[in-house]
Amino acid sequence: MKKFLFYEKKENSNKFLYLIICIGLLAGLLIKLFIFEILTVSGDSMTPAINNGEHIFVNKLKYGLVKPYGETLLVQWNKPKRGDIVIYLYNNKIVVKRCLAISGDLLEYSTDNDYNYFLMTGNQTITLSENQYLNLKDSSAVPEGYILAVGDNYSVSVDSRTYGFVPERNILGKVLCK
Repeated sequence: MKKFLFYEKKENSNKFLYLIICIGLLAGLLIKLFIFEILTVSGDSMTPAINNGEHIFVNKLKYGLVKPYGETLLVQWNKPKRGDIVIYLYNNKIVVKRCLAISGDLLEYSTDNDYNYFLMTGNQTITLSENQYLNLKDSSAVPEGYILAVGDNYSVSVDSRTYGFVPERNILGKVLCK
């Protein structure tokens, strides 16, 4: 009879172990989908702040609740600030860029005698190619609900200067550290 009781306890402990493993896997999945993510950066658009191949830690709850496997927020409770490094989807790839200007920020443009174009916002001045200038020149301010997202390495970054302003609802998280 002792053997039977011992066997029964072992079976219950196995069920408990499986339950703990399932709860752990579910918690890990929920954390990855909604709360926190570790990504590896591919490319030099954020150099020198973030270099190619470095890992970044992303707070996915900073701006709202992210739609799982989507490119928008289900619920938004916070907006990005100037200087935040954010992630969002562009062409089905996660993109890492710096929020240079937010809704309502004024945008000014200038050129010099050598046909170089410049964008000024706040205390920032960044260079533009002719195509980037033509893409943005009709915007005197960042539209409501959007940000101007630019890579720190202006010469190689494909960003808002090329494809336009980024909707705040498409921002999936804030980079915490590398």
